[in-house]
Amino acid sequence: MTAQETVERAAISLKVFPLPSAVLFPHTVIPLHIFEPRYRALVKDALATDRVLALGQLEPGWEGNYEGRPPLQPLMCAGVIVWDEQVEDGRYNILLQGVSRVRVVEELTPGTLYRQVRAQVLPDAPYTGPEEEQLRQAVFELAGRVPPSFAESLMPVAARAGGGMLADVVASSLVPEPGRRQELLAELDVRRRLAQVLEDVSDLLGQLQPVRPSGPLN
Repeated sequence: MTAQETVERAAISLKVFPLPSAVLFPHTVIPLHIFEPRYRALVKDALATDRVLALGQLEPGWEGNYEGRPPLQPLMCAGVIVWDEQVEDGRYNILLQGVSRVRVVEELTPGTLYRQVRAQVLPDAPYTGPEEEQLRQAVFELAGRVPPSFAESLMPVAARAGGGMLADVVASSLVPEPGRRQELLAELDVRRRLAQVLEDVSDLLGQLQPVRPSGPLN
């Protein structure tokens, strides 16, 4: 069974980890340290079953009510735990591989410490267009202005990715602000998403100075 099929099967009762400080994209991996009791229970149950959970954002105004069940933003990313380590006091370190966008259809009646929803899985439609090459070229230009270690991790992925995957992997690497990341996650039109990520990369290029050549000039 593929990761996509696993998420589709889990969508009828999808485990949700609301984490305002982090937004996961499909095709990317995020490390998480799980320490709250309700989310330790979530991870324990996920590891015992399908290893699937969704990382979600809360609607604005949740501050002061995180311990309750403040409204969830409807678009989130479901992923599969690809590595796990249980540490002292029942806490976990995990790596969560993003698989697909999902839309919350309804929140299920509480039966666990953590929250669960019925969700609609939203895989990207295939797309090929000029925005792909424009974004790829912007990433290649950016690679000459950032530390080599950073460029080396992004360049191979950007070179072989296309469509929605290209937009997602670039956004995951270069867009730090959770609110903006959530906007890009919620953009279901692949062409528009590519264009929006290109705008972010272009803005970043405008803030960085071109690398000055070293050595003698001929």
